[in-house]
Amino acid sequence: MERLRAVNIVSSYGRKKVLSGVNISAGAGQCVGIVGTNGCGKSTLLNIIAGLKKPDSGDICFDGQCASGKGGRKLFNAYAGYVPQENNLIPELSVLDNLRLWYPSKAVLEQELKQGFLHELEIDQMCRMKAGQLSGGMKKRVSIGCALAGNPPILILDEPDAALDLPGKADIRRYLGMYKKLGGTILLATHDEIDLDLCDRVFTLNGGVSKEIDRTLRGEALQYQILYKE
Repeated sequence: MERLRAVNIVSSYGRKKVLSGVNISAGAGQCVGIVGTNGCGKSTLLNIIAGLKKPDSGDICFDGQCASGKGGRKLFNAYAGYVPQENNLIPELSVLDNLRLWYPSKAVLEQELKQGFLHELEIDQMCRMKAGQLSGGMKKRVSIGCALAGNPPILILDEPDAALDLPGKADIRRYLGMYKKLGGTILLATHDEIDLDLCDRVFTLNGGVSKEIDRTLRGEALQYQILYKE
C-alpha cells in the first residue's frame, strides 16, 4: 500500500487556479521529487500535503486513510513533518529551546539527542547555541529536527538546500539519505538537479497538472519536460 497519495488535488487563489488535478504517490523508503518553474504550485502542493492548506477539491491519503474524513487533522499530525523553504526557527532562542517547542516531552527529546535522528543530524553538538548564530546548513538541520518531532513517517521539504553552500548541501542530502534508508518517505520540491539523485520518482508540475517523468533526466532533457505541457 502506498504511504502517501495525493488524489486529484485542485487549488486556487481567488480566480487563479494553481493546481488543476494533481496526482502524486510515494511508498515507504521512497524519495519523490517535484520540479517545475517558479510559480507552478510546488509550495502550494506541499502545504496541502502537510495539512497547512485545504484544497478546493481532492484528497490526501496516508496508508489508505483519507484526511478529508473524520480525524483528518490527526492524520496530518501523525504522518507529515514539514520543512519550509524559509527559516522557521526563533533566532533569540537556543537550539534546545527551539526543539522543546516541538517535542512532546523532555524525555523524548533527550532520547533523540542521545541516540535518535537528532543525534544523527549532529544537533546534540549545537544545543546551547542561539538559533540566530547558526550557519544556513545548521539552521536547516535543526528545522528538519523540529519537523521530525513525533517521528512522522513522511518528511516534506520545500527546496531543502536553497541558499546553502556546497558542504551544507552535501550534509543535508546525506541526512535525507539516512532518513530514507530507515524507511522514511521524503517528498521534496527542488530546483537543484543534484537533489534528484536522491529521488526514486520525479514529477513535474506544469499548468497545474502533475506528470511523472524519467528520474534520470538532466540538463536540457529535464528542462524540456519541465516546460512541456501536454
